[in-house]
Amino acid sequence: MINPDDMDAQQAAELLRWQVEMGADEAIGEEPVDRTRRKEKAAAPSPAQSSAPPPAASPAPPSPAPRATTPATPARPARPARADEGQAARAARCNTLEEIFAALDAMRDFPLRRTAANTVHTAGDPEARVMLIGEAPGRDEDLQGEPFVGRSGQLLDRMLAAIGLSRKAERGELPVLISNTIFWRPPGNRKPSEAEAAHCLPWLIRTIEIVRPEIIVCLGATPAQRLSGRTQGILRLRGQWLECELGERRIPMLPTLHPAYLLRQPLQKRLAWRDFISLKLRMEEMGLTGQ
Repeated sequence: MINPDDMDAQQAAELLRWQVEMGADEAIGEEPVDRTRRKEKAAAPSPAQSSAPPPAASPAPPSPAPRATTPATPARPARPARADEGQAARAARCNTLEEIFAALDAMRDFPLRRTAANTVHTAGDPEARVMLIGEAPGRDEDLQGEPFVGRSGQLLDRMLAAIGLSRKAERGELPVLISNTIFWRPPGNRKPSEAEAAHCLPWLIRTIEIVRPEIIVCLGATPAQRLSGRTQGILRLRGQWLECELGERRIPMLPTLHPAYLLRQPLQKRLAWRDFISLKLRMEEMGLTGQ
């Protein structure tokens, strides 16, 4: 994650331009200030006080004896996310994204599939070197059968364009592929259950294996936790470069805030921008550029 104090002029200009495009029209500090309270001015010292000699320093108290320390407990390794073994065997037989979609769409007995209008699998370039993964489809995505097409998808498209990425790559940007952890809309946009996530995880992993991206961006806590085995919330995970371990492959993975969350909490867009600047720098280090 880039430190704002270390930004050069170009990065600062990009940040300002992105904030204007997102609708920012005022600068807000990190800490609230109560401007209804008057600041009390410190009373000036009287001449007698200023001419009085400083009081003699009292002797320093003796240092306390050092406390015994106990050795630190080593951190436990992250637990792998649970996956449905039966679904993993079925997913392993698929060799293309088209085969995965057909298998998912045929799951008429799965509760989420019965309540959803469409199966929502991927959008973008199947050969993309950068893959973005969200949580689950919303209402607009369910109706159109494509991930991130509603308001959050429109915001995501603008965020991608700011660093030279696009799901369509019509203007020479680097193409991306977008997917979700869950492939059907949970009723009422509720959070997916553990069983639903376990059912879908093998299909997401197989999708990643087929696409073979060089960078994964996790939009929200659900994909970050499922693919890393970590349990921290997204505000703790975001901005940290993790790894998605698939067999012998170690894919760099960056968790960031979900666009839907940014629509509810606009002030947090500054954090997402820092993450996207970090993503851009990582792509440049790896030689990932557009046409």
